[in-house]
Amino acid sequence: MSLSEKFHAKTLRGLENLLAEELKTLGAARTEVVNRGVNFYGGRALLYKVNIASRLSLRVLLPILHFRAADPESLYERIKAYDWSLHLDNKMTFAIDAVTFSPVFRNSHYVAMRVKDAIADRFRERTHLRPSVNREQPELLINVHISGDQVTVSLDSSGGSLHRRGYRTGTFEAPLNEVLAAGMIMATGWQGERPFIDPMCGSGTLAIEAALIAAGIPPGIFREHYGFEHWKDFDRDLMEHVVRQLPPERKVSVPIIARDVNEEAVKLTKQQLSHMQLEHMVTAEVKEFAGSAGPPEGATLVMNPPYGERMDPGDIGTFYNMIGTTLKHGYPGSDAWVLSYSREGLKHVGLKPEKKMVLYNGSLECVFVNYRTFRGDWKAHKAAENQG
Repeated sequence: MSLSEKFHAKTLRGLENLLAEELKTLGAARTEVVNRGVNFYGGRALLYKVNIASRLSLRVLLPILHFRAADPESLYERIKAYDWSLHLDNKMTFAIDAVTFSPVFRNSHYVAMRVKDAIADRFRERTHLRPSVNREQPELLINVHISGDQVTVSLDSSGGSLHRRGYRTGTFEAPLNEVLAAGMIMATGWQGERPFIDPMCGSGTLAIEAALIAAGIPPGIFREHYGFEHWKDFDRDLMEHVVRQLPPERKVSVPIIARDVNEEAVKLTKQQLSHMQLEHMVTAEVKEFAGSAGPPEGATLVMNPPYGERMDPGDIGTFYNMIGTTLKHGYPGSDAWVLSYSREGLKHVGLKPEKKMVLYNGSLECVFVNYRTFRGDWKAHKAAENQG
């Protein structure tokens, strides 16, 4: 094991630059932004730390092989030629996670099967035994990524997607991916210095991730295990040292509020807050956004309104106009961010956007739009800005 190795952190499209910055704060001295991920360099302590503390990583991979394969047979032979006893033995279980973007390797399931066969055949020829496949909870999860004829084989140190924080007790209508929710909050720059409100909270993911950010609680502490814990060279003492070195939890001194008009959504949010022992940080309440008001000092609002496919198309304009009107009159001096799939709906908000960025909620290309509200009329606001 080298002192510095190359790792790859996968994330959602649109969050790559934010992830690169996060990795630097966690100790990565060098990063390389790529599509839907970031390459970074460091030792095993950094690998453990990123799994535990990163809010924006989906998986953290350790590449072990890179080669060209023109066809399934050459893929099989190159995989079989590798010394898998470095990472695997006959008593361990394994599984293959394959992703393909190739005119030759079009079926990821077939790629996974060929890689599995190559590994099993190598063990069988040398030991007359073979490790077992366990697709649900493998001790070694192997990631195979093929782009054209370029094959990268990695060990999945996370052992499953890190967006599964381990705090969900249920879901309510298309819940936000936890990594996307954390990315939205981090994109606003909010770190717990002013009130935070999610006025359309659903199952409360945004408010929960906001509480974790404000308190400095690593999202990975809720997970039961990581893939790297089954690796042959896993260093438990080093991992425990990494955990001990994490910053202590901070006191949250600003309101974090989760609201929804639906009682069942708020009930589920409260259940999840109680499960995580975060109910003292977040207030969950049933409240209609229309006509509501925020704190006099202003707030950061982050919301994920219902998308077009969950609404009557005829109501979209009226709904988004309500959002703009409520923000303008009920939340002066606030920083509001809206994630929306409906570009048509956003035209009806009636407020001038300060910033926009493209984020992906599953396969949906969404716009994350920032509106800043002000007190008084526009002329007075601009005059105050110019004086500042």
